[in-house]
Amino acid sequence: MALAGDPADLVRIDRMAEVAPAEAGLSESAVESIAAAMLGDMFATRIYPAVIFCLRRHGRIVLNRSIGYARGLGPERPLAPDARIAQPDTPVCLFSASKAVIALLTHKLAEEGGIDLDRPVAHYLPAFAAQGKSRTTIAQVLAHQGGFPRFAADDRGPEVLTDWNACIERICATPAEAGGRRLAYHAFTGGFILGEIIRRVTDAPVTDYLDAKLRKPLGMRYFTYGLDGRSRSRVAENHVAGQPVRWPVSRWAEEALSLPFEDVVDVSNRDFFMDAVIPSGNLYATAEELSRFYQMLLDGGVYQGQRLFEAATLARAIRPASNPTLDRTLKIPMRYSEGLMLGMNPLGLYGPMCGSAYGHLGFMNILGWADPARGLSAALMTTGKAILGGHLVTFMRSLGVLNHHCGGLRA
Repeated sequence: MALAGDPADLVRIDRMAEVAPAEAGLSESAVESIAAAMLGDMFATRIYPAVIFCLRRHGRIVLNRSIGYARGLGPERPLAPDARIAQPDTPVCLFSASKAVIALLTHKLAEEGGIDLDRPVAHYLPAFAAQGKSRTTIAQVLAHQGGFPRFAADDRGPEVLTDWNACIERICATPAEAGGRRLAYHAFTGGFILGEIIRRVTDAPVTDYLDAKLRKPLGMRYFTYGLDGRSRSRVAENHVAGQPVRWPVSRWAEEALSLPFEDVVDVSNRDFFMDAVIPSGNLYATAEELSRFYQMLLDGGVYQGQRLFEAATLARAIRPASNPTLDRTLKIPMRYSEGLMLGMNPLGLYGPMCGSAYGHLGFMNILGWADPARGLSAALMTTGKAILGGHLVTFMRSLGVLNHHCGGLRA
């Protein structure tokens, strides 16, 4: 993909509600270097029509900026006359970064005594016991060791993701694949099962539980599954970007996503997708809202004096559930907790020397995370979807700049 139009017309950067860098223990030059890397350099790859980034350090917002266009700029097309500039408060679909939220809601329900994470899923959802899954625990589902990483080949398609009851029925009928013994990323299936457990135990939609435990206490405008009609004119549009996805990469992507790569992007811009509740894949939020969520976790589960999670709950949620291990779905070494993707040393998902970091990646360079060693919580939103290319080098290099300037915690 090449971004059409004069690049000089595309470099407007908007900012919102930032404190002076010194209030967060950073210099002005450090903040501008981070901004240049996380926004300017990412946008300059010409992969992302919009880039939005929010950084909190020691709880203070030092960067909350956007660059590019939320709508009206796409692959090989001229800038549309009605194009809309991306703003810091533009809502974006988090895709798989949504998994962190359904995971923490599951941990919250356990904290309240509604479930036991170490009990089998079938204790709460009897039909799940079919096809060798009777011993699979909730904890194993959270840690991507549930043994049902994907829908059956004949059950794939957009309608699978938008019909909740059909999803649950199909997952329950899916044979186990070495559940509890093999690490394999569950792109969509795990979130539906966790959401169904919450629905059955609370006797209410999972969105109600999300509203009560996270969205309302954190004062979020968006931060829920799907998007209401009045907000859809503001949402950022997603685009296929980069080189065409061909075999064998295309086959790997479809196995991991349960849909062809291009279909995932197309579906994400459709009303029926925004109407649906997909716990693993369609939470909408601004970058600041996602950073706020991780700051609450970084602050021990407390937000503005209100305790949302007990310390023991968060300790379990970020505790490693596995050593770095080859993920049989993603085909790369990964380290998970019960619900989160963990950083690694010397290099990991959150950049160099990020072994204490935790968070979650979303479809093609959407990232929300907290790094206790650096006192930061951050969210990166991007709208171009490309699997391979030089933009990945820029992505890791930009994280390196961020980590370098933030250093370690102050004494």
